[in-house]
Amino acid sequence: MAGPRMTLPTQLVLRTLMTDPTREYYGLEICAEAGLPSGTIHPILARLERVGWLRSRWEEVDPVREGRPRRRYYSIDPASVAPVRAALHRADRSATALAHLRPRLAGER
Repeated sequence: MAGPRMTLPTQLVLRTLMTDPTREYYGLEICAEAGLPSGTIHPILARLERVGWLRSRWEEVDPVREGRPRRRYYSIDPASVAPVRAALHRADRSATALAHLRPRLAGER
């Protein structure tokens, strides 16, 4: 299964979801944990779902009774835990290699 481009925001979203791959997270919770705005994470979540790494579901609540809109929950697809871990590992290796090749880009002087 081919994965998405591993941009830094994509990595932050995946790292948040991989904190507990069996747990469901809702959008604003992912925003807060990843430190990214809603407008950034929702396209990422859609891409990750399209490649099969995530699954999502709408909660079944009465918005009037709850006093808030329904939440959409996201979780890592169990079959994708290993590919996600591998992609994050490759991203870490690339960042480490870049730091060695171009220390100024990695914040070193």
